[in-house]
Amino acid sequence: MKKTVTVIFLSVIIIIGTVTATVLSFAEETIIVDAQENMINIAHRGASAYAPENTMAAFTMSVEMGADYIEFDVQMTKDGIPVVIHDLTVDRTTNGYGSLNTYTLDKLKSLDAGSWFSKEFAGETIPTLDEVLTEFGGKISILIELKFPEVYPGIEVKVANALKEHNLVSANSNQIIIQSFNHESIKLSKELLPDIPHGVLVRNDWKGVSDRQLEEFATYADYFNPNFNMVTAELVERVHFNNMTMFPYTIKKQSLASKLYNLGVDGIITDDPDILK
Repeated sequence: MKKTVTVIFLSVIIIIGTVTATVLSFAEETIIVDAQENMINIAHRGASAYAPENTMAAFTMSVEMGADYIEFDVQMTKDGIPVVIHDLTVDRTTNGYGSLNTYTLDKLKSLDAGSWFSKEFAGETIPTLDEVLTEFGGKISILIELKFPEVYPGIEVKVANALKEHNLVSANSNQIIIQSFNHESIKLSKELLPDIPHGVLVRNDWKGVSDRQLEEFATYADYFNPNFNMVTAELVERVHFNNMTMFPYTIKKQSLASKLYNLGVDGIITDDPDILK
């Protein structure tokens, strides 16, 4: 009889232990998921997995999907108007062809920038920076990439003036961030807009970035935003040690977002704003 009671008692303990472990595991997983959802979620060229990149439709969808930032690229037309487009040519994302800087704004606005993605977006146009800031400034935070600034002398001044005109320049605010692969351009932009956070974009050829190089970046940049392939826990730690924040690009899978979260990044740049949910 005593043996039977002992066996039952031990079985109950095992069952309780199993249930407790399961509950704790579920709770721990829930905490991790909740924490991951708190990472900064930056919609790359808008919600570009669902709408044509760098269009008002993609930015509107980003807001609706709960992104923290919209990210977009700024270049200039032949007549010096800052516009939002990624490539040096209009071939891939419009029904036109040729170099962007051969187009005046009027000619650029005649192009269809949506049909290449889906008939649903036929008639979308390449937006101006002014249009995007008018519609989304203050509604969602914005990450601006100065794209090929070496091709567009003076683009830093044009962007700075546009932000000032829209009252989007304020101290101690991350409402606007400016970044570029051209680090000299970021130095100039930081001089023009010292109250705006700036970031350096880096490709895989910076994989061996040294402590001295990070220290140099930190003299004018608040963000170090690498290709996701570069990211290690050690690099994240060194970036944070230099008081910079890290938003790797471009994340297209939830599993990769989870991996980067575990490595300690501060946010991700993604085509899919739903990826952290």
